[in-house]
This record gives sequence, structure tokens and C-alpha cells, in this order.
Amino acid sequence: MWTRSDFHQLIEPAAVGMIHLHPLPGSPRWAGDMESVITAALADAEALVGGGLNAVMIENYHDIPFHSGRVPAETVAAMTVLVQAVETTYRGLLTGVNVLRNDVESALGIAAATGARFVRVNVHTGTAVTDQGTIEGRAWNTLRRRRELGLEVGILADVRVKHSRPLVERPLAEEVRDLRLRGLADGVIVTGVSTGAGADPAEVALVREAVPDCPVLVGSGVTSATVGDYLPYADGVIVGSSLQEPVPDTGMVRVSRTRTSEFVKALEEAARKEDRR
Repeated sequence: MWTRSDFHQLIEPAAVGMIHLHPLPGSPRWAGDMESVITAALADAEALVGGGLNAVMIENYHDIPFHSGRVPAETVAAMTVLVQAVETTYRGLLTGVNVLRNDVESALGIAAATGARFVRVNVHTGTAVTDQGTIEGRAWNTLRRRRELGLEVGILADVRVKHSRPLVERPLAEEVRDLRLRGLADGVIVTGVSTGAGADPAEVALVREAVPDCPVLVGSGVTSATVGDYLPYADGVIVGSSLQEPVPDTGMVRVSRTRTSEFVKALEEAARKEDRR
């Protein structure tokens, strides 16, 4: 499992920028043009890299409504093409994969084919009630598949992931310790209730106390103004919505290089303040 030192050596500055893929083949909003999906993904990657980040997470964000289990073959094929396109264009960029809603087995397969360095799994242990219905964690399967594929891929797992509730709520410290010690997660992600909603700093602090040796990330709602609220407890952040700007006349958004640069500056300043304490 990753240590906090492992995380900081791998991802610096300590932020993972999101690439929210346009609708993919087979999804309700698929527009029938794969080249435009690739172009948009590469433009977002350029903005993130140009703004100062060295790690990205690529996910099928616009494939709503999501499958509750395995996604179809066309989704895996399209995401593999897109991850490979980003990695080929930006050599040395660290890439992660999140196959929504919870298909970590496909994410591992994409990583095996492309060289992605980490995956995100929304429900790794326990059972969550979501807008896709009930989703059960399959940590036992995920860890075995990673071993079978011979991958050195980090598993970043959510605790009480956004857009969900635990089927049976337990103390947060118990849940996160099970995620780390029994689910063998390499890192733990804390989110707010929905995309773009900030996590509760008190919950982040509680998670930090429960798993002191584990990388802890904040995975939703982080902005340039709020990033400093989390760094006393979190090792890093996953940031998406606050870096985006509208694309005129399309209803879509894109990553802003300017917003990314401003965020990286705020992150680095907040980290320096923590170092001085």
C-alpha cells in the first residue's frame, strides 16, 4: 500500500486534475464523433499541464445515467483510446482512470493496456445506496485482479462517496479503517454530498486521525479559496469543477489554463503556510 511519502513523491504539486470526457459511444448523449471527444480531452489535458499539474484523472463523466456494474465493451474501448491519446501527447504525465459508476475491473484493464498509474473506485468496501441503486464493494476482486494482471497501480478509494449514502451507517472512523486495513486501499478520498460540493474539513480531519499513515485526498468542491482549509489534514486534492469554464453555445465546459494556474499557486501557497507552522 502507498504511504503518505509515496504519494508526495509521485504527485507534486499535490493535486490531480479531472478530465471529464464528453459522452462516449453507447451513452444516451453520444454525438457520434469520436474525434471531437479526443480533441476535447487533449485540450483539457493541455490546460491542466500548462497550468502546472503533473497528474490527471480521466473519467466518463458525461455518460449519465451510469451503469451500476460493468460498463459495456464500447465504453472500455473508447476510454482506452482516450487515455492512450493523453499519455502519448503528454509524455511523463501521470494518468489515473475512473470508470463510472464503479467498474474498477475495467479501469484496471485500461491501466494494463495504457500504463495508467492509479484508478479510482467509488465503492471499494461496504454497500452504498446511490442513484444507480445499491452498489456493493468488491475489494476482494479488485485486489486479486490487480495481482493477476501484474500491475503496480494505486487504488484510490472513496469513503462515503458523493451522490450516495451508506446502506447501514457506521462511525466514519470505522468505515475508513476498514477501507485501508481490510480493503487495502492505497489512498482514501473524502468528498462532499455531490459533484462540486465541498467536503467537511472536520470529516477530513477525522479520516486523517483514523488512518495516520494513509494518503488522504479531498475529492470534490475544492477551489483556490478553500484549498487551504484542507491541507492541515489532507495530503492532496482531486479538482475538476472549479477549473472549468463554459464553452459558448454548446452546453459543455472545458478546463481553463488560467484557473488551473491560479489554483496551483493557491495550493502551493497553502502548502508553504503549513510547512511554516
